[in-house]
Amino acid sequence: MKHRDMVGLLEDAGFTNRGGANHDRYEHYDGRWNKMQYTYEFEVFENDGWLVAYPFDMDGGTQANGPEGISLMASEWLHIDIEHRLMHGLGIPEATFGNQPQMGGYIMVVSIEASVDTIRKVSASEAARMLNVSPARITHMIRDRLLEAYKDGHKTWVTLDSVNLRLKNPVPAGRPRSSTKP
Repeated sequence: MKHRDMVGLLEDAGFTNRGGANHDRYEHYDGRWNKMQYTYEFEVFENDGWLVAYPFDMDGGTQANGPEGISLMASEWLHIDIEHRLMHGLGIPEATFGNQPQMGGYIMVVSIEASVDTIRKVSASEAARMLNVSPARITHMIRDRLLEAYKDGHKTWVTLDSVNLRLKNPVPAGRPRSSTKP
């Protein structure tokens, strides 16, 4: 089913689009919000002792050391990729089915529920508190792509994953020292 067909079904079922400029967000008159189901085929094959999973309809992939691990990693990879596309208004590739293995592996179907509401996020001001920087610095970090963020109406949201990554890998304050030549 194409995205526009799903939108038609949601509107026919009583949902109203309350999304921002870059995404759809459908609310039902009884207060329910929609989550879209995204299903894709991945090829799983062995490479240097690892199981590798590549989706047929997107660039990228993931790896793990066993069947359970590759299932979890492919699901997480798809969830992150779809949420990134939803945050930034990027197109969602149409899924194809009935693909044949190209690397001598097998086909695994991965399905996730996602929407902008499933993104783990904090407000820009909360990100500033968590990182112990000013709100203006958060704006610069977003501009410089040091933090991943998106707008929902007039509100800026920062992904919690990007904040946590900065907390794990802090950058020292101040300007870098210049090297002196002997």
